[in-house]
Amino acid sequence: MTDVLRVGVAPRGAALDEQSPTLERVWAAAFPELSRPVSPVRPPNPLLLALNEDVAHDLGLDPAFLRTASGVQFLTGASPGTDAAAVAQVYAGHQWGVFKPILGDGRAALLGERRGRDGRLHDLHLKGIGPTSMSRVDGFAAVGPMLREYLMGEAMHALGVPTTRALAVVGTGAPRDHDGRVLPGAVLARTAASHVRLGSFEYARAQEDPALLRRLADHVIARHYPRAADAEHPYRALFTEIVDAVAALTADWVRTGFVHGVLSTDNVLVSAETIDYGPCAFVDEYEPGASFSSLDTTGRYAYDRQPSIMRWNLERLGHALAPLLADDPSVGAMVAEEIADAFDARYRLHWSAAFRAKLGLDGQVTALLASGLAEDALHLLTAYDVDFTGFWRDLAAAAEGDERPVRARFLGPVAELDAWLAAWTALAPDAQRIRSTNPLYIARNHIVEEVLQAATDGDLDPFERLLDLLRDPYTEREGREYRRFTWPAPEGTPRHRTFCGT
Repeated sequence: MTDVLRVGVAPRGAALDEQSPTLERVWAAAFPELSRPVSPVRPPNPLLLALNEDVAHDLGLDPAFLRTASGVQFLTGASPGTDAAAVAQVYAGHQWGVFKPILGDGRAALLGERRGRDGRLHDLHLKGIGPTSMSRVDGFAAVGPMLREYLMGEAMHALGVPTTRALAVVGTGAPRDHDGRVLPGAVLARTAASHVRLGSFEYARAQEDPALLRRLADHVIARHYPRAADAEHPYRALFTEIVDAVAALTADWVRTGFVHGVLSTDNVLVSAETIDYGPCAFVDEYEPGASFSSLDTTGRYAYDRQPSIMRWNLERLGHALAPLLADDPSVGAMVAEEIADAFDARYRLHWSAAFRAKLGLDGQVTALLASGLAEDALHLLTAYDVDFTGFWRDLAAAAEGDERPVRARFLGPVAELDAWLAAWTALAPDAQRIRSTNPLYIARNHIVEEVLQAATDGDLDPFERLLDLLRDPYTEREGREYRRFTWPAPEGTPRHRTFCGT
């Protein structure tokens, strides 16, 4: 199965289905106050660059149709489908700690919802479709950033991290002027459990419309957290479940060395799926304060600050939900604070379980002991600038008695490493558990930039090769040509910088 296509027409022998898929209009019908009509700009010369057949299958979409001219039109919003009408979603948000009363989709549109093979609704959402009434830029997007989101979503999905996923990337044939450079334009078709953000609730609260706030909460309960409906206090149960889901997601980012880069409340979904892969990156040499975004001059969204900022974001959500948590506003605020306070314990629980698995330890080892070993390992990685991903993977060989790979990362004898390895091996770690938990291949920053530049220049082969590896990150590939994908950036490479191109 191939994902990257050179042409936007059906392959020889494929059926030509001119009937666009049926989409539902659940969000647009339920929340006209949080939706604004938008007409996606018709691309002058659309070309299908990448099609995710796995996602298409999950949504009950025919890949053969999506490769046709009609299918490509559907993927750009030019022919949105039966009963669909694109809308830009309205929301607010705290950006860099400052409340923005209205943000919303500036270059994106929700085409509608599609019921997948799992029986659940999934949003079909487009980015790069042109300006909306909330645009702060021209509303279009370039090939590189859209392929980045496709690549990162697939990488995170394979790592077991909840994420939005791309259905397709379509080149528009319309060049885009970006900081004096002419770049090829593109549209991303993205899927998600929904696009309700923490900022969606902030907007509803700011409207001082209790009925809207309640309807939004009821929608999220029905769509994402149905157990809350049967609780004694459904809205308290809803907030509690969101806190736990976001804590688990944050622990997933930390265990994989992922830095989101722009964790404003409008970039956090209540479904706890990773969204918006603009200034994201993975750490190479372990650096707790790693921050890559060109916009993050203070390190607000740095790697090790992600747990604290996510708690802060949830406190903002709690403020928005407070009127639903108790009849007395002061009591509602107190309940919101108590529920948000639970984030720290929930995060620590998920973090401990994640690093216990990374160490290859089973449930017979106490959480306290496993967490202590993990923290000691991270201190070692920090002190000796050791590659984060490579260290954890090398523990598999060490568990089988070959400590040479992991010792080689320290460039000489290290007494603290000797003591750590002795304490860890005494607990009989499982090599197979380590290999199934710690990836060999991640989206290394320098390689991602390399393949995106090649794709921008018209060569999609490097993108295909990297995508193939990232979809199966735990299985070692034979051949010398794969080794470079396991290495950090070469010594002397300038510090990686990311930009919000999505």
